[in-house]
Amino acid sequence: MLEQAIHFKEESDALYKLLINADKNSFKLKTQFKSWTINDVLYHLHVWNIAALLSLKNENEFKEFMQNFMEAVKSGNSAREYEKILSDNTEGLDLLNLWKETYEKISNEFAKSDPKKRVKWAGPDMSVRSSITARHMETWAHGQEIFDQLGFERIDTDRIKNIVVIGVNTFGWTYINRNLSIPEKMPKLSLLSPSNELWEWNEDNEEDMISGSATEFSQVVTQVRNINDTSLKVSGKIANEWMSIAQCFAGPPENPPEKGTRFTRKN
Repeated sequence: MLEQAIHFKEESDALYKLLINADKNSFKLKTQFKSWTINDVLYHLHVWNIAALLSLKNENEFKEFMQNFMEAVKSGNSAREYEKILSDNTEGLDLLNLWKETYEKISNEFAKSDPKKRVKWAGPDMSVRSSITARHMETWAHGQEIFDQLGFERIDTDRIKNIVVIGVNTFGWTYINRNLSIPEKMPKLSLLSPSNELWEWNEDNEEDMISGSATEFSQVVTQVRNINDTSLKVSGKIANEWMSIAQCFAGPPENPPEKGTRFTRKN
């Protein structure tokens, strides 16, 4: 069984458990992420889970999906509008259960697949392991705006290491994406996991260092928190620069949220 597929399902289950008892009007609430509603978040997660499954099972169908998506957006639909159409125009609990049905299926399919198999995506091809890890990251990152909106502090587990690793692996990508020169050495990372295990990378770099919570590091690289809204300790020019532009997801350069704009609301 592919461990990352199990982690993806566990992350999805945690978000499902948060929402299954939510008031139906909650799904229409705008979050702090680009004013997406909770329905919008679920449309997005559901549709791109479908896309990941297509890329695993049928390359031609995935290419057709991508072509149809791009044509729909070019013809005047917003990405959110088209994602809603692809989600059968469902909302609330019906949408939640539609998303659940799909994430359970994708988890099962990826869990029994060859981790090294190459699959297509909107950007470069990637391995099966990387594909399902990216779905985990997306679920965790977009889940943050839902936890924030509903006023609940998320309790993370050590499966968050998948997201930390994506953050580490996209150090160079962050610079390439902005047409900047990649620093010769990546900063040292000394992060404490949710279970209080110490996770370290690049231990030989004493000039640049980032230390603190693995959860907060993940929040910064997924751009769900501004570095100045965390307790991470950052020292060195490169470390400070990276944390100000870190981006572990594909697409054009995105700036982190402004300080104080992303937070967990108080009930």
